[in-house]
Amino acid sequence: MVNNRNNYSVDDSAIEMFDMLNLGPWKTNRKMKPGEMQEWLAAKRRTLSDQPVIYVGTGTCGLGAGAGKTLNRIREYCLENKISADIIEVGCIGLCVDEPIVDIQLPGKTRIAFRKITADKVDNLLASLFGGEIPAESVIGQHRNSELDSWNNVPFIDEHPFFKSQTRWVLRNCGIVDPVDIDEYIARGGFTALSKAVNRFTREEVCDLMLASGLRGRGGGGFLTGKKWTMALNSVGDRKYFICNADEGDPGAFMDRAVIEGDPYRLIEGLSIGAYAIGASTAYVYIRAEYPLAIQRLKEAIRKSLDYGLLGKNILNSGFDLNIIIKKGAGAFVCGEETALIHSIEGKRGMPRPRPPYPTDSGLFGKPTVINNVETLANVPAIILNGAEWFSSIGTANSKGTKVFALSGKIKCTGLVEIAMGTRLREIIFDIGGGIPNKKKYKAVQIGGPSGGCIPEQHLDIEIDYESLQTVGAMMGSGGLVVMDEDTCMVDVAKFFMDFIQRESCGKCIPCREGTRRMLEILQRITRSYRHESDIEALERFKGIMYLNRLAEVIQDTSLCGLGKSAPNPVLSTLRWFHDEYEAHIFERRCPAGVCAELLTYEIDPDKCIGCGLCVKNCPSDAIMGNLKTPHYIVQDKCIACGQCFEVCRFNAVIKK
Repeated sequence: MVNNRNNYSVDDSAIEMFDMLNLGPWKTNRKMKPGEMQEWLAAKRRTLSDQPVIYVGTGTCGLGAGAGKTLNRIREYCLENKISADIIEVGCIGLCVDEPIVDIQLPGKTRIAFRKITADKVDNLLASLFGGEIPAESVIGQHRNSELDSWNNVPFIDEHPFFKSQTRWVLRNCGIVDPVDIDEYIARGGFTALSKAVNRFTREEVCDLMLASGLRGRGGGGFLTGKKWTMALNSVGDRKYFICNADEGDPGAFMDRAVIEGDPYRLIEGLSIGAYAIGASTAYVYIRAEYPLAIQRLKEAIRKSLDYGLLGKNILNSGFDLNIIIKKGAGAFVCGEETALIHSIEGKRGMPRPRPPYPTDSGLFGKPTVINNVETLANVPAIILNGAEWFSSIGTANSKGTKVFALSGKIKCTGLVEIAMGTRLREIIFDIGGGIPNKKKYKAVQIGGPSGGCIPEQHLDIEIDYESLQTVGAMMGSGGLVVMDEDTCMVDVAKFFMDFIQRESCGKCIPCREGTRRMLEILQRITRSYRHESDIEALERFKGIMYLNRLAEVIQDTSLCGLGKSAPNPVLSTLRWFHDEYEAHIFERRCPAGVCAELLTYEIDPDKCIGCGLCVKNCPSDAIMGNLKTPHYIVQDKCIACGQCFEVCRFNAVIKK
């Protein structure tokens, strides 16, 4: 198998790695038969097998959809029918909407992926496939493999609309390989980049290569990775640290979790190269405790890497030492900020500090420190192997390579997507994501997490890169994409994110602590009913609205850290693009989307009402009048807009406005 861009043979590199580590069939020093090494490597890559191989996607999303029960039933079926098969747990391939996903590879044939295989469907799937039939209704597609025979009349998975437009560099192995099998990772070319970096490149050359590639931090700030590494390398210190930020606190973001669950050795390799580049002998992976599966697989991967001499002392006989420590976070959003994360690792409360000094000069325990997130580090091995020009060959002028997004919300195909920088948002939403379900109309997408912004329909053709997103009041962030349809209230969205930010504020600086609370209170007043509002409260409501923009600007200008400075973004973004919705809430006391409960009014359609009295029995305020078997009506002055009548009516006679 040859990489056409650089003619680097995976077989040769894998043989070299196994030989260097004294692993594989040739560790006995016996004379190898022709092709024996390649056969052993093919077996490790699972392209050469004399029995069926069954892959089950047991990432967090798969387990949530029932993959654990599917896995158990597959094992039971094989035992009951005396079928000898390799049953492999893999991570998420990205198509979360079709979980649980099961792949089956018969000897000599390519691997086929099947969708939504719950435990009750296992028997039929396995019986059909082992009987020579393919249940077409469950097929996602077959994987391409030049070493195996393809199935007739089965589409290839890379032709599936979800995968067709993707450029999978970071997610290349996710859902494909056994995430804890270090031999398989090496057989596929793993750790070759680490060997190349520590044995052929100086630290300066590694930093220069990252800078030339144009790789920018994928955690949100977009700072040039090579520049950050160079600053840390040039900083004076008797000890240096490298930190991988796997905290991932944005609602709707799960990219880092999926990479660690599906391909932890890639993270270890990228982190090791980064530590070598700056001269660090200790690295931390700061990961939230809410990711137990990712932590479990990462621990096992670190243990096996130590056993193979790929971590610890004198790695690959290069004189480079590295120890990786896992530090569990408590799920605080603010610990995504660099200095707050450093305080948390030090055992202190996670609170930001003023900068300068920057972490590259004085970071963890006062020593030079680099912090990169999981996706950034997952890009590093491929850049070392393929070169800076390879990485920068796709993307835009200032945003190179690919970006992974977590696609969620009102979208047909939820999951993980990896696209080339410069891809248009419309292509992600409608081509890859399949568009909006239930024939609803697209309204906006929230990008960049709670501190990001909403992109409306008129900007669907914007190119995804760091600079372009800023022109519409949004930001790249870590990569969450939450899609909203016409039934979404944008004022309510702003209120939700402002509530999240206010609760997650560390409270250290007054602009963020008090300013976000005041903004939330203003939004709460906007969505409050007039029914129980006093004159003073009405005055406060309009006064707050007048000061909303000014308050947002003060928070942006005076907050201590980047999280505080970006906190008003959800409000400013929705105000900019959905001003009419704010006006409807403020002046008409009406929610056009019908979401804000206190602003809703309920009426009874006399043509549909049969006078059954069910709504009367369930009304807590006695606001519904009418005789039995005659149309009823609602007294608006007494109605508290609880919606009980709407919920219990069996004849759709109650209308929500």
